[in-house]
Amino acid sequence: MKKNKPMTRRQAIFAGLTSAGALLLSGCLKKAPPTYGNILRMGDDLTYTAQRGLLSQRALAMEYQKSDITSFPVTDIGDPADPKSKAVYSQEYHELQANNFKDWALTVEGSVAKPAKYSMDALKKLGERTQITRHTCEEGWSAIAEWTGVPLGAVLKDAGILPAARFVYFYGYDKYTESIDMLDAFHPQTILAHTMNGEDLPARHGAPVRLRVETQIGYKNIKYLQRIVVTEKFIEPDADISTGWSWYTGI
Repeated sequence: MKKNKPMTRRQAIFAGLTSAGALLLSGCLKKAPPTYGNILRMGDDLTYTAQRGLLSQRALAMEYQKSDITSFPVTDIGDPADPKSKAVYSQEYHELQANNFKDWALTVEGSVAKPAKYSMDALKKLGERTQITRHTCEEGWSAIAEWTGVPLGAVLKDAGILPAARFVYFYGYDKYTESIDMLDAFHPQTILAHTMNGEDLPARHGAPVRLRVETQIGYKNIKYLQRIVVTEKFIEPDADISTGWSWYTGI
């Protein structure tokens, strides 16, 4: 009996691209991933296409019991309230933290009918979800925590998201930026978390509010949230894609 030879790396890449193209052409996806056509992102495109085309977009990430909660490491590039962290320091954030974030408000703008600034109280009136989930870090570690926050979809609906909108961009006080598409934005587990393990979100974990995208790798979960911008077009990050970081990191 003749044995099948294993695929070479080149054959595997070609097969993956062929499968991705077939999914796009067959109508499984209305849009190609925004990084489609970038040779450095072929693997990402395949992951995005396969997950969007083959998996239920309402499927939930696994949720755990309180007894499963673990210690939670802190991985960041500095404290935006600390003048010594020059690359990420924000005088505005420093002042907000000193006043226990009483004057903090989240700006929502872009492709929305009602651009606005949401205070913490205004956000909480839009709804609440609590979930105990696993954070999977790109550095190889994972941790489980309980998060309570406002569903991002509820915020976008309240702001009057426009029909042509495709992406949601998040800006943190630490000068970090990330974006997701509308499928992840309206996923039921995508929340703006203000509570961690039953207490106000600690400063070292992104107070007063951080994004939780449970369907993607940890670095999509931006901390110290300052501003949300809804867009019709994809804006390529300054460095992420060109330096090897994936835009789509579905798990």
